[in-house]
Amino acid sequence: MKKFLLPLIGIATGGIGGYLYWQQIGCSSGTCMITSKPLNSTIYGAVMGYLFFGLIDDLIKKR
Repeated sequence: MKKFLLPLIGIATGGIGGYLYWQQIGCSSGTCMITSKPLNSTIYGAVMGYLFFGLIDDLIKKR
């Protein structure tokens, strides 16, 4: 479980960030692919969080 802790934190952080981005900024016209719907924005944020925290995890393991 310890192995997956940092990527799971990244998914949760990114998902929350994606949702907050949709809520606060969003897309007023509704034509934006990512920010027009909260689900799209949340999933995109979760993927970006997973990738970013995975990168950090790899950098920590190399030391």
